Amino acid sequence: MNKVLITGVAGFIGSHIANRFISEGYEVVGVDDLSSGKEGNIPTGIQFIKGDLAKITTISQLPDHCDLILHLAGQSSGEISFDDPVADLEKNAVSTLNLIHYGIKNKSSKFVYASSMSVYGSVPDLPIKESSHPVPLSCYGVGKLAAEGYLNVYKNQLPYVALRMFNVYGPGQDLSNMRQGMVSIFLAQALRSGKILVKGSTERFRDFIYIDDVVEAWFRTATNSSIKNMILNLGTGKRTTISDLLNEICNSVSGAGYFVEGSTPGDQNGIFPDVAHLRDLLEINEFKELKWGIQLIVEWARKQGL
Repeated sequence: MNKVLITGVAGFIGSHIANRFISEGYEVVGVDDLSSGKEGNIPTGIQFIKGDLAKITTISQLPDHCDLILHLAGQSSGEISFDDPVADLEKNAVSTLNLIHYGIKNKSSKFVYASSMSVYGSVPDLPIKESSHPVPLSCYGVGKLAAEGYLNVYKNQLPYVALRMFNVYGPGQDLSNMRQGMVSIFLAQALRSGKILVKGSTERFRDFIYIDDVVEAWFRTATNSSIKNMILNLGTGKRTTISDLLNEICNSVSGAGYFVEGSTPGDQNGIFPDVAHLRDLLEINEFKELKWGIQLIVEWARKQGL
């Protein structure tokens, strides 16, 4: 039975990925400092370590010989990254460098990293390719790009894949965090007050990908030994305006409406990915439509009492 290390295991995406590996028979070691993750998200039956991976004291607690390293822990909000850029860098880049050294020492076979569309910065209204020159607009994007750079430096000693994730949403998302996750922020406001505050133009555009599709991509990336030393966009390849997203939410939440006020520092006006490499390498050709994904997360949120 292979052992996999999953960081950020108490978070939205990390916990879903951990459950998938458990269902496939893997032994999972999970790490989280619980600064944003929820203890209730941690799957049962795993070895759990609480700690900050930017600190060597946490790294020293990790078991030997984890074959795969899946690094999803970190600060994941562009807006919050401006509050304390040094802390953001430690959470994202320093933690990655520490784990790289751990992986080399323990002869891990692959390191899969949760990077972000934020590394690209301001881009044309065209599908963005992995080869595009990144110029991040937020401290968060800078930290993610730095982490990718460290992975590339050590690729001959520890193969890696950096998954540049776009807007992930779905059941289990933290509806109490109003500074992270566009879908969850809008949905939480719609359910609680019926009034959605939109910071920035509704003509901005994004790519929204459902959590199950993300989990599948992570699993296939991690377990395919031929996929290594590369960057992959992780999205659906579909351009969706914020207006379209808001309409889907308002159609699913009776009486909800929205208004526009203010903006978010470091926000990208619009971005959506070219996913040709994702489709070819991972053989993923279908993604859940936003309409159905929104309905599923609304149903889940209702069951949570919202």
